[in-house]
Amino acid sequence: MQWEAITWQRMAERLAGHLDDPANAPGPDGRQRVGIDGAPAADTGTLAGRLAEELRLRGRPVLVVPTGGFLRPASLRYEFGRRDVDAYLDGWYDTAALWREVFGPTDPGGTGRVLPDLWDPVTDRATRSPYVELPAGGVLLVHGPLLLGRWFPFDLSVHVRLSPGALARRTEESERWTGEAFARYEAEVDPASAADVVVRADDPRHPAWTGVRER
Repeated sequence: MQWEAITWQRMAERLAGHLDDPANAPGPDGRQRVGIDGAPAADTGTLAGRLAEELRLRGRPVLVVPTGGFLRPASLRYEFGRRDVDAYLDGWYDTAALWREVFGPTDPGGTGRVLPDLWDPVTDRATRSPYVELPAGGVLLVHGPLLLGRWFPFDLSVHVRLSPGALARRTEESERWTGEAFARYEAEVDPASAADVVVRADDPRHPAWTGVRER
């Protein structure tokens, strides 16, 4: 894997250019779907926000959906304890709701009516957010952990990678038990091979990336 030093802003510009290239454009009734995958410590929301800004400057409608808004209720997440690695990998995020409320409506010919979030993990209640219309030609940006290996229909996928040491340093002590889950994710899913773009972000001030790889 070859790395190129780059700034976050330049990365967002180049990703936006890739998505805006006519060769990668969606059909007349289609939308592009981008996944930005990474542990919470990788701060995928920052890259998602920069990319959204660049796309809007190009006149593209954009909707950013963090997977943190699709956590399952605490009674289900903690059914087997608060630090159960299996539950974290397969039971914390409501993937069925993401398919139903986010990916289904953005299929070619879909309604475009996307639910931006479903559950507030702080109050442990439904958010009751209104649906948001993403018109044809728009771009859906989904970001958060454990996005790859689930057959989500991304047109472009980015994996923000942290070494085990960087992950431990940048994760709050109370959440460091999730390091085992991300080690398993690396071993079982191999997100660096699954993604179209890999970003090395051990030092967030000096990221490096692979560029958009040909597949």
